[in-house]
Amino acid sequence: MDKLISQLFDTKQGFGSLKPAIADCFRDGYSRQKLFHDVFAGVIVGIVALPLSIAFAIASGVKPEQGLITAFVAGFLISVFSGSRVQIGGPTGAFIIILYSIVQKYGYDGLAAASFIAGIFLIILAVCQLGDVIKFIPYPVTIGFTTGIAVVIFTTQVRDALGLQLTHIPETFVGKWKLYCLSLSQTNLWSLGLAALTILIIIFWPKITFKIPATLAAIVITSAMAALFKLPVETIGSRFGEISSCLTMPHLPKLNLAQITDLIRPAISIAMLAGIESLLSAVVADGMTGKRHRSNAELMAQGIANCISPIFGGIPATGAIARTATNIKNGGTTPIAGIVHAITILLIFLFFAKQAAVIPMATLAGILMVVAYNMSEYHLFFKILRGPRSDVLILLMTFSLTVLLDLTVAIEVGILMAAFLFMRRMILVTQTQYTTEQVEAGDLFGLSDDPDAAESKEIPEGVEVFEINGPFFFGAAEKFKTTIHEVEKTPKVLILRMRYVPMVDATGIQALDEVVARHHRSDSVIILCEVRQQVRTLLRKSGLLDKVGKDNVVFSLDNALSRASALIQKSTATP
Repeated sequence: MDKLISQLFDTKQGFGSLKPAIADCFRDGYSRQKLFHDVFAGVIVGIVALPLSIAFAIASGVKPEQGLITAFVAGFLISVFSGSRVQIGGPTGAFIIILYSIVQKYGYDGLAAASFIAGIFLIILAVCQLGDVIKFIPYPVTIGFTTGIAVVIFTTQVRDALGLQLTHIPETFVGKWKLYCLSLSQTNLWSLGLAALTILIIIFWPKITFKIPATLAAIVITSAMAALFKLPVETIGSRFGEISSCLTMPHLPKLNLAQITDLIRPAISIAMLAGIESLLSAVVADGMTGKRHRSNAELMAQGIANCISPIFGGIPATGAIARTATNIKNGGTTPIAGIVHAITILLIFLFFAKQAAVIPMATLAGILMVVAYNMSEYHLFFKILRGPRSDVLILLMTFSLTVLLDLTVAIEVGILMAAFLFMRRMILVTQTQYTTEQVEAGDLFGLSDDPDAAESKEIPEGVEVFEINGPFFFGAAEKFKTTIHEVEKTPKVLILRMRYVPMVDATGIQALDEVVARHHRSDSVIILCEVRQQVRTLLRKSGLLDKVGKDNVVFSLDNALSRASALIQKSTATP
């Protein structure tokens, strides 16, 4: 019992892996100097997050203030419960595509419900200790939909960057670009100039100073120009009206059961995106700080944040890589920096939200175009294109589906394709062969110098040695049965050598069971040798070891050959 309790609260396994990083920070001691650095970093990150939160909200199809609400509600909760000491959470560009489609179809209540359901999924993943599993989503899938999201985000901002007055925008990627091309004559050169200036400021401002964030400088400069010269460009205020600085009362979204059922798939996509991006951000932070995060605690934080954020009128949130890196570079070392970042945004929301109405839409378009470029990972995209054909196929399929069809479908198909290709690779890795045939068995298994290879032993007449090398799962089971049935004459004794079988599943056990039954009908004996303990346990539970016989399960090939010789002699001596 004591051992079980210690495992439950151990930080590497059990519920101890859900412990927030903030607990470790105060346990290790918290000095005045750390507080100063955290407050400074938190204020800087809060200022950086301000325009991004507004831009992401507008691009997602909701009100500007809802992005700010998300930044301080979800940002606060993620910092408090995060498994990383320096994680900064809030709305991110990865969600834009899927959030916009949900809002268009179900309205904000549908988005709030999807966010809440996604939060529940993330909490379940955390409690089930599946934080590390999400990290193993194939890299081509991650890069495929990340690059696809970047292309779609860029596409959605072309209208505002060009200042096009379009009342109806097609939902499809091709339809959008077709309309843009047909509407080029309506381009507002002032909007185009502000968008271009925004991009240039973001690129070159860091060469002047790092003390003032480039996005903030771009917003202040372009907004001042638009207001001072009364430029004929659309602003946040002209499109959305005055930005509210009032917090909404907490409330649950009102939806019927049919709508909730329809939202399960997009909610799973939100949960997957939140999990992947937050864990990637935490890994990046680990590399910059030398610390290690707790994956399950990170998922728990994302789950709590995504459950609470919509109750206050927010949208889905996750760990943000760029803002987390900014936090670290400005001296943030504990979750206090993230909490200060959330408080900074709250204060701006309460006292300065109305001033955001003068920001030109072209400026936000320029900011999001830079965000799209930074998140595109184009160099990694082209790197994978030079890799194995299977990875290229997964990459292009996920990318194409994200851009042309739907992000949810892209993630599902990408992971499914990766799973099938993984199974195919495992089937190729798993080798099954009669090692007593006239072949270079050692070369087949990569064991040419193996002193215990079957071909180096004296094999009695009437005995065959069959070796399985690799995972013996459903993908390899049919291959095993086909190979073992190729022998025209059933041997008197068949030795199944399983020294390099790390695992076996139900299909593999069934295949073994069929081979045992077939040989028993032919009065042939099967001997199992060198079976690993984990595999032996599964075979015993299935009842297969009882069918083979206790005496016919041995620990080495030499023991198996001795047993086979004794059985051959016994059968020969019997009249």
